[in-house]
Amino acid sequence: MERITRLRVTVLMTLFFLLIGFFALKLYDLQIIQTGGDTDNVKKFYTVTRVKAARGDILDRNGNVLVTNRATYDMVFNHFVILSNGNVNEHLLRLVHLCREMDITYNEHFPITMDAPFQYTLSQVGSAGKNHFQAYLPVVAGGLDSDITAPVLMRTLREYYDIPAHWPDADARAVIGLRYELRLRQGITNLPNYVFIEDVNNEELAAILELGVPGLNTEESMVRVYNTEYGAHILGYIGAITADQWKETYKEKEGYEMDALVGQSGLEEAFEEYLHGIDGYRVDVVTSDGTLIQQYYQRDEETGEEQRPIAGKNVELTIDLEMQTTAEEQLEALITELRNTPDDDPDDDEIPDGADAKGGSVVVMDVKTGQVLACASYPTYNLSTFREDYAQLSQDPLAPMFNRALMATYAPGSTYKMNMVIAGINAGVISSSTKITDQGVYRKYPGFNPKCLTWTTSGRTHGHIDAAQALCVSCNYFFYHLADNERLDWNVVDATAKALGLGEKTGVELFEYTGYRANAETKALLHTAEGESGWYPADQIMASIGQSDNRFTPMQLCVYTSTLANRGTRYKATFLNRVVSSDYTKLEYVNEPVVVSQLEISNDAYYAYTKGMRDVALTGTARTILKNYPIPVAAKTGTAETDNGSDNGAFICYAPYDDPQIAIVVYGESAGHGRTMGQIAKALLDTYFQDELAGNLIPGENQLN
Repeated sequence: MERITRLRVTVLMTLFFLLIGFFALKLYDLQIIQTGGDTDNVKKFYTVTRVKAARGDILDRNGNVLVTNRATYDMVFNHFVILSNGNVNEHLLRLVHLCREMDITYNEHFPITMDAPFQYTLSQVGSAGKNHFQAYLPVVAGGLDSDITAPVLMRTLREYYDIPAHWPDADARAVIGLRYELRLRQGITNLPNYVFIEDVNNEELAAILELGVPGLNTEESMVRVYNTEYGAHILGYIGAITADQWKETYKEKEGYEMDALVGQSGLEEAFEEYLHGIDGYRVDVVTSDGTLIQQYYQRDEETGEEQRPIAGKNVELTIDLEMQTTAEEQLEALITELRNTPDDDPDDDEIPDGADAKGGSVVVMDVKTGQVLACASYPTYNLSTFREDYAQLSQDPLAPMFNRALMATYAPGSTYKMNMVIAGINAGVISSSTKITDQGVYRKYPGFNPKCLTWTTSGRTHGHIDAAQALCVSCNYFFYHLADNERLDWNVVDATAKALGLGEKTGVELFEYTGYRANAETKALLHTAEGESGWYPADQIMASIGQSDNRFTPMQLCVYTSTLANRGTRYKATFLNRVVSSDYTKLEYVNEPVVVSQLEISNDAYYAYTKGMRDVALTGTARTILKNYPIPVAAKTGTAETDNGSDNGAFICYAPYDDPQIAIVVYGESAGHGRTMGQIAKALLDTYFQDELAGNLIPGENQLN
């Protein structure tokens, strides 16, 4: 009996311990395995915050930082925290009132006007905003139809969000707009936390934090800043991706979201692939009162790598800030001076030459590489205040946002004449020693009697002259005679101009107009009226002095000048020097010079145009500016007629004459004679050759790398 009792006790104890073990294992599974070890009873919320990546810096060739980022703070909502607290509407309304009082701009994309009568503003929110709104309607207020009117929607949402009836429409609309942003992040979209205010200043930050709005936190961020007032037309600016840009360009690219900031113009746009960083995504684990429990970066679902922000690369330009500064300051000073030219005879109904100057441009280039050292356009504007000034800038009749260096096409005037000399001598029509007698007026064709400028102004001629002398004194008659020579095929002239870069893309990374070379094809394209499309000797004659349909950009004229300096070797023009890593420790890319074409120029042609250009500086139309300049310069002036007002003025040069390093083009719109532009070129030469001019040059110094 005792043995049976002990057996029963053993069995019962065994069953008891098995039962205890089962419940212990079940409890371990529930509290440890299924909770990942997190065994407290605090309610937690998981939100994703986008961590902005730094955009790369833009520097000049000497390491001066032109565009960079400034550390700042954003105000960001954790929607779980704000919506888990009472009095949500009151908190938000106090926040809205403060923003109004302090004139603080905040982000909000609810597509309805801010005041009654309410209307939709879907056209202002882009395709992403429209998609978010369409996803929002079916999940609020029991589900709403997409064809609901704006006034009905506002009444419905006032009731849905329990907005007090006595609140003014403007207050109700403002709060509904914020609640819309918060609601989108509650499972409707995969948007990161709501960035309420960007780039908040210290005064604003203190006032907002004093309100104690639950879930509204500060996040480190950055904004784009410009460390220079120069280069506005080439540096450009950034802005939010447009719907078309997203669809056509960025949708399939890594590291872009629909609301990303990208380069919208200038080099910010051209070098987007280098400058753009990839944002990171951080998970914040918080309690309902906003206490941060845990923080970590999301991991990529495919690679498993942490999604930390990756800064963009830094871009070093070919631009020399000192040269750019000289170009812009000198251009502004000269145009301003011309506009203020006193009228000595106000009763003659004529304005002084250049007093109606509209603007101008400057391009400076390294002739051995095609690197652009300066590219200026005037009038200009301030990139730092561009958005605030936009309305005024867009209405200015002088078009300060227009990049004249790349987008304005002008008649080159007499700067075109070197092309004629090369074509004529290369083709064997003339030689450097061929002389003609300037008769002042070319009378071969009845009713068409083009004149030489000297004859027009003084009744004198240049006498018996050759090609170099004709360039030196800019004798139009010599080129009328050459262009009308039956042995000169205009196709040869056109091909020579093309090889020298005229009417051709220069290769720069920014948008540029191509312009036109005067030829039969261009005339047929531009002059479509009956009887006006034919190509006649008169067209060739006028084209030979840079008129007719010749239209080139200042950038093209600079490539042309460089190619002349290089004896026919034409380089691709570029603004890109190299790309370095975000921390400046690694060289990512070096932009090597690219030869686009090579024109064979005979020794005789080379001698003729280079001697002529050198004589322009010594004894010709630029002598008053460059005759005694310590560095030997080759130059050419050009004056092109306009439809009304003063002529356009062009000045081109390269230096040193015997071993060219830089080419300079200055073009003045209604600025009068091209010689006037020469003083800007001289100032640029002074800047570039400052060490040589100071007499303390160390061998190898001031050489472009």
